[in-house]
Amino acid sequence: MQVLSCYQNADGGLGHAVEADCWNPNSTPLHTATACGIIGEIAYPDAAHPVIQGILHYLSGGQDFNGKTWNLLVDSNNSYPHAPWWQTGSESTCHADYNGTAELAGFLLYYAKPSSAAWQLGLRIAREAIDALSDAPLQDMHTCACYIHMAEWIQKAGAATFVDWQDLHQKLHEAVRRLIVSDPARWNSYTCKPSHFMNSEESEFFEEHRKTAELECEFLLNSQLDDGSWPIPWQWDEYPEEWAVSRNWWKGHVIVENLRYLKGLHRI
Repeated sequence: MQVLSCYQNADGGLGHAVEADCWNPNSTPLHTATACGIIGEIAYPDAAHPVIQGILHYLSGGQDFNGKTWNLLVDSNNSYPHAPWWQTGSESTCHADYNGTAELAGFLLYYAKPSSAAWQLGLRIAREAIDALSDAPLQDMHTCACYIHMAEWIQKAGAATFVDWQDLHQKLHEAVRRLIVSDPARWNSYTCKPSHFMNSEESEFFEEHRKTAELECEFLLNSQLDDGSWPIPWQWDEYPEEWAVSRNWWKGHVIVENLRYLKGLHRI
């Protein structure tokens, strides 16, 4: 939490490349959702922490919010080094309405005071996000992960009775089943593997995907590079000097994620 505070701006949102593919120092929903994901990973319990209170302030203030979702792309991205998919106007498939927004809605339901305006905002958005799944099934792994995190926030907050929990649960299992690529021969490229949705045998998705999850363990153990890292299967076409730095940041991130996955599946 102390480290995250270094990425937080006066308005309470986060920036400064906490999402390593975007060097925008300004507060953005993308960076703020990334920070919320980290806070969820460590299960930080104290809603009074200044970082959490700052995020609640940012999300309640209407900045980068269109009344329905928070804007994943903001114009200020274009002024700083970034991956092409974070350029305004990018048509990347990851720019679904609830990529980022679902995570932020769950954060509000967990950390805002029940029945406060911020909590009510989170509840409205969560309900709308769940309803949207009936019209357009999840086709993007990043958006699906945000929905999974939202479900985790809702469950931890004891708010499952306020949403259509069964529908959300069913739709997430359908999406995970559809999105995971089960062929290890395709995993050297940027594809959706079990680790994108789970990192332990305690995950509700593990049993159905046990065989593929265990295959990914073997894949990780066999694909580690000599320097201890793993290959980064994407790159920027512009800003080569900055990409070299971000690529190194991503190496550290992927090392941590892979070790957590291997540990969670009892392989290390």
